[in-house]
Amino acid sequence: MLPAKLSASLMCANLLDIEKDIRELEQAGIEYLHMDIMDGEFVPNLMLNNLFLKAVRSITKLPFDIHLMITNPERKLDWFDIRPGDIVSIHYESTSNVLGSLQLIEEKGALPSVALSPATSIESIHYVLDNIKMVNIMAVNPGFAGRKMVPMTLQKIQDTRNMLDSLGYGHIMLEVDGNVSLENASHMRHAGADVFVGGSSGLFLSDKSIQVSAKKLKDVINC
Repeated sequence: MLPAKLSASLMCANLLDIEKDIRELEQAGIEYLHMDIMDGEFVPNLMLNNLFLKAVRSITKLPFDIHLMITNPERKLDWFDIRPGDIVSIHYESTSNVLGSLQLIEEKGALPSVALSPATSIESIHYVLDNIKMVNIMAVNPGFAGRKMVPMTLQKIQDTRNMLDSLGYGHIMLEVDGNVSLENASHMRHAGADVFVGGSSGLFLSDKSIQVSAKKLKDVINC
């Protein structure tokens, strides 16, 4: 099992005081800043854009975990401030040119990743395993925050980890995105996940500071 890491979902942060939240995330030892990019077409919502990415980039050195919930990402990658060390996830369902999209991400020096919506089979990525560094298992349907975990998520995480390990791809990170609460995070870790997207369920909580929430999540996923 790979070392556990936290990726903070900035769509759940306080956008009116984003620098304060980012400073707290830095102090809490968060490994990535998760950027949800939505186009209103692939998912029925709009969220963070490249202007936001550039603004955040100007105030932190933390790498980005960019989740592109957009159609035909291969045509739009140049719109975004992608840098070496970032992770960039495209949805398998979003394009007929999955391999081309992953190759373009790699050319930018970033780590290519494929995101799988709940009903998308893990076998779909079998032939691009040489081209990815991470698989993002969606625990909720993409496009919104605060939804409950789809029940079969834990089995899907376990099946994906087993598939990767059995085929000699144990180095590929396995991210889980959606409803990463303290309780769910523990089960997700035992199932084989190693990168956890912290959002409104476990990291940005109204009754706890970011640092307290982050410590609790880190304790759970590192035990």
